[in-house]
Amino acid sequence: MTVPLGRFWLLAAVLLFAGCEGAKPFNGADITGAQGYGTDFRLTDHTGTPRTMADFRGKAVVLFFGYTQCPDVCPTTMVDMKKVMALLGKDGEKVQVLFITVDPARDTKAVLSRYVPSFHKSFLGLYGDQAATDTVTRNFKIYAKQQPGRSPDTYTVDHTAGELVFDRDGKLRLFENYGQEPEKIAADLKRLM
Repeated sequence: MTVPLGRFWLLAAVLLFAGCEGAKPFNGADITGAQGYGTDFRLTDHTGTPRTMADFRGKAVVLFFGYTQCPDVCPTTMVDMKKVMALLGKDGEKVQVLFITVDPARDTKAVLSRYVPSFHKSFLGLYGDQAATDTVTRNFKIYAKQQPGRSPDTYTVDHTAGELVFDRDGKLRLFENYGQEPEKIAADLKRLM
């Protein structure tokens, strides 16, 4: 039996859309299976506890690289993540937001312990020495470059803006662009949970 060409394309289109109906895309960029990204780190959190990615297994992890003296992107992102946690409600307990500093010279344990939890009590700030910072930024493909200021201690750091999102099994799944609406990030996290 032959099917007329017009009906063939109609049938193909119906099958295509029927197959996609259940698969709603993420709001962030789906980078599931992307090669070459880091999967682990060895840093210290703002309470002085050594941390690796395995410590957060069972939770969705939102990984953000920034620094405490950042004038715009970092505080805006942290406020947005606070809104995400509010939107998630009880499900927020299944999410861990990690702020990894790209400025280890100024972002000490004391500085991070004041800054990061001021946005949300569950957020953790992570730091290492310059070598550890260079390793983790290279492994996770994060751009970070110091720019001179008016004095040696007033420099800024240009860095990748956006969050890497890992599922509860520790697999990299999404990149949420800077400025993504909290409602859309919350919806993505719910899908991953």
